[in-house]
Amino acid sequence: MRKVPLAESLRIIGRGTVNWLRQRPIVVSFEVTDSCTCYCRHCDHGGPKDDSQNLKPADYRRYTEVLNPCVVQVSGGEPLMRSDVAEIVRNIKHQGGVPYTILVSNWSEMTLDRYRELHAAGVDQFSVSLDFPDARHDDFRVYPGLYSHLSDLVPQCAALGYDDIVLNSCITSENVGEIQAMADKAREWGVNICYSAYSSRRTGCRDYFLNSKPQLEELARGLDAVERRRNGTGWIVNSPSTLEATRRYFENGGTPGCKAGLRFLVVTAQGQLQPCSMQFQRYPLEQRERMIREFTRSNTCDQCYVSIRSYLDKSFPRLLWENVSGFFSLQRS
Repeated sequence: MRKVPLAESLRIIGRGTVNWLRQRPIVVSFEVTDSCTCYCRHCDHGGPKDDSQNLKPADYRRYTEVLNPCVVQVSGGEPLMRSDVAEIVRNIKHQGGVPYTILVSNWSEMTLDRYRELHAAGVDQFSVSLDFPDARHDDFRVYPGLYSHLSDLVPQCAALGYDDIVLNSCITSENVGEIQAMADKAREWGVNICYSAYSSRRTGCRDYFLNSKPQLEELARGLDAVERRRNGTGWIVNSPSTLEATRRYFENGGTPGCKAGLRFLVVTAQGQLQPCSMQFQRYPLEQRERMIREFTRSNTCDQCYVSIRSYLDKSFPRLLWENVSGFFSLQRS
């Protein structure tokens, strides 16, 4: 994975340090639309929604200035359903390269030209959902031809040499045996890979959670094998501590101590603050401190270990070290 240049790295690290000390959000996820092209089995979004009240691109500049995160996710729904998503990114990135911006998408609406446009607009990382290393991906997402589209387009984009594409594979009971095969696919396509963990809180369905001893054993074999494949280049984005905590999450049936609303939060497509994408208490932009008092201080939910949370549960020294070593550069380019 490409490292962020020195000057930008220092700005991101500096802002993150200040935000941590002042108890401000490190990461904000902008859900820019509730609509989606897919009907994924593990997700509560799906299909078209009423987008008439969505924030406009210029609104995102104000939200970024008020919340002042060092990392932003642009997600949905499917963010590429918005024709103005590049303009949204430009408004988020107006502050001299900060915040580090990640586009989370299923890539059904991606083209080579849109990839170039979004890279130029300021997307630092493209997170591309992949549930299976073959056409089973189409069935899981209820979108015929999606895997074929990815297998053609992802290598084309990777060949441009930006090294900013990460396959995001959410581990479920259905694909736990494919952990290695998905890493193989990332290598074949010339991109990186990140593993996340299924949460039943989103849909209420426990069927995709790892519930049995054989499934947990399969998880351990897969993560052990992935860990052995590290070669210092960062193509496996998860840190060892995150992979180990993912194991514990499934083994224990949850992970307590979530800091949703404090370390990270969601901005809905209509502009309201939520502690996370699976907690639906909503607050105006100006009332984040009220959200912390009413939700975060008494939050006992342990039912997810999504990527945002998996990094921000850590101590600040560990978080800083893992990001400096994995993503940010302290050497001049």
